[in-house]
Amino acid sequence: MKYCVLIMDGAAGLPLPEHGGKTSLELACTPNLDAMAKQGQVGMVKTVPSNLEPDSAVACMSLFGYDPEKYYRGRAPIEAMSLGIPFSPGEVLFRCNLVTIEDNIMVSHSAGSITTGEAHQLVEALNRALGNDNIKIFPGTGYRSILKMKNARGTARAVCTPPHDIPGKPVLDYLPRGEGSELLLDLMTRSQAVLKDHPVNQTRAARGDLPATSIWLFWGSGHTPHTPSFRDTYKLRAAVTSGVNLLNGLGKMTGMDLLETPGVTDGLDNDYDAQAKAALDALKNYDIVIVHIETPDEAGHIGSVKEKVEAIEKIDAAVVGRLLKWGDEALRVLVSPDHPTPIPLRTHTSDPVPFLLWGKGIKPNGAQRLTESEAKKTLVLINPGYRIMRRLIGE
Repeated sequence: MKYCVLIMDGAAGLPLPEHGGKTSLELACTPNLDAMAKQGQVGMVKTVPSNLEPDSAVACMSLFGYDPEKYYRGRAPIEAMSLGIPFSPGEVLFRCNLVTIEDNIMVSHSAGSITTGEAHQLVEALNRALGNDNIKIFPGTGYRSILKMKNARGTARAVCTPPHDIPGKPVLDYLPRGEGSELLLDLMTRSQAVLKDHPVNQTRAARGDLPATSIWLFWGSGHTPHTPSFRDTYKLRAAVTSGVNLLNGLGKMTGMDLLETPGVTDGLDNDYDAQAKAALDALKNYDIVIVHIETPDEAGHIGSVKEKVEAIEKIDAAVVGRLLKWGDEALRVLVSPDHPTPIPLRTHTSDPVPFLLWGKGIKPNGAQRLTESEAKKTLVLINPGYRIMRRLIGE
C-alpha cells in the first residue's frame, strides 16, 4: 500500500456574503476532488488544540500524525532546522519577517510578497548594521528569515503578535511587550533606518511594488525540537515536498526525506505540475509522500478570493487529477487544509477543517464534495486531529 497526504494550506474559510455565502472551497471548480469525495469519506478534523495558537506548525504537526500538545515547542526552531541553523542551549530563535508598515499600519506581512533574492540582499544589509557576536539573521524563503540571539534568554518570554494577524491594523497596539521586549523593539526600530533607502527597496518602489520597511519579530523560542522519527512511529518510509521552511523543518524533525523540486515555491507562482510529478515519482521509492502547497494560505492572507479559488482549482487539476489516475499499486490519499485562513479575517483560525480520505478499502459516506458544509453534514469529527494519520493507514 502507498499513501499520500495532500495539505492545502489555509484552503478552508468562512462564507463570503459577496459570493452568495459560499466559501472558497465551495466556489472552486474541483471535479477531481468531487470524484474523490463521492468515492471516499469526508469529515471534519480538529488540527489545532484549543490551548495552542492556530499556526501551521501546530496544524501540520497534527496532519503529520504527531500530537502538538506533546511535541510542539515553538515554530522558529522548526524553521531553523530546515535552514540548517545551528541552535545551542541558551540561544533564542525568532521568526523575522520583512514587512511593510505605512503610517503605523501593517500594510503587508510579506513586504508585498518580496522575492527570496531581494530578501537575501536586505538581510545581508541588516546583519551588517544590527548583527554582532550575539545577534545574527539567517535568510530563508521570501519574506521569512530567522533571528538567532545569544545571552538573551528572557526575550523568549516576550509577548509577540504575528504580522499576518494584524493586516490593516495599527502596529502600535501589537508591538512586542513584557519581559525581554526591549531588545526586540530596539532591533525592529533600528531595522527601519537600514531598509529605508536600500537599493532593493528603491527598485521595488520604482516598479510599483511595496518596499520592506521593517523587520517584525515573533514566534520566539528557546527550546530544541525533538520528536520520534516517522519511520519508527508508523513503520513507513516518508518524504515531503513543500516550498516553505516550516514544512521542510517538520520533515527533518520527523526523519523524512525532503524532495527538492525546481519550481516549487511558497507563493502564487508555484509549479503545481512539477510538484505533483515529483511527489508521484517519489511514491515509487517511499511508502508515503506528504505534499504541502502554501498558495491558498498566501491568497487568504492578502484577502484575494480570486487567487485562493484559482489555487484550489490548480491543486485539483495538477495534483488530485494525477492521484486519481494512479495505477501502479494500491493507494490511499488524505486531502485536508491544515487550518482555515478566512478571506474576511486574512489570518488563521483554530476551527476544525474538512478532510477527505480516499482509496483502497475506504468506503464512501455520502459526501459529494470536499467543502466545509458537506463535511459537517457527515457528523464525522476527528479530535484530536493527530489521530487522522492512523485513520489513513488503517490502524
